[in-house]
Amino acid sequence: MSLPDLKRKKLLARLYRRYNRRSYVSPDPLECLYRFDEVKDRELAALIAACLAYGRVAQIVKSVSAVLNVMGPSPHDFICSGTPARFEKEFAGFRHRFADEVHLGALLAGMRQVLLAYGSLNACFVEGLRKKDPTVIPALSAFVDRLNADAGGIGHLLADPRKGSACKRLNLFLRWMVRKDSVDPGGWAGIPRAKLVVPLDTHMHAIGLALGLTRRQQADCVTAVEMTQGFACFSPRDPVKYDFALTRFGIRQEMKVDDLIRMADCA
Repeated sequence: MSLPDLKRKKLLARLYRRYNRRSYVSPDPLECLYRFDEVKDRELAALIAACLAYGRVAQIVKSVSAVLNVMGPSPHDFICSGTPARFEKEFAGFRHRFADEVHLGALLAGMRQVLLAYGSLNACFVEGLRKKDPTVIPALSAFVDRLNADAGGIGHLLADPRKGSACKRLNLFLRWMVRKDSVDPGGWAGIPRAKLVVPLDTHMHAIGLALGLTRRQQADCVTAVEMTQGFACFSPRDPVKYDFALTRFGIRQEMKVDDLIRMADCA
């Protein structure tokens, strides 16, 4: 391992130890998941939170909280006992950026169909995961297909990796549900952490460029995989472990991406 790699490894380890803590979660839609002890409820809350995770983080948390408050203490019971018509009625007037009650109702209807067919989102996802797949990307495509199968109208709330998207929100959802540590609550089984892909957006892309994990200028699926492979050099069994600590820079007001880039330059 070259000296620069040793420096990057030490920097990542230091950031993980310092910032991978519950005290650094807020503001983040992840905080909405902590209220659910049952995995059957948490996985549904997590998918809703991830699908709405675009725009200003304060508004994301507000929108996710509003949806979960309507659903009550058990999102699982709410969704399983509902119908597409009831979902749209319950969330009449809902709006989050480009999403309205039609998009949200379609998402909940798709989740309901998956629950009826597979028993859980976890079981549905695992069915699409093959041992030979190096990452979760093919399984993500199958998962999106099953959610969309009987619920047209979900639209932009579910990205499709086959179109080249980095699928930041879906990879964020998987990080929350597959990993378990001080911040990620976990709960899912049957998915190796080594297959996860870093949730890539413009901020994480800038961090990847600064750390030398990619030279690609597009924040797309290819870049997400390339950066994940870079992180795997330092944590092969859990390459996404650094995501939370790194993304505090740019989310929390007192932590700027430029500060992290300067830290990388000085490492």
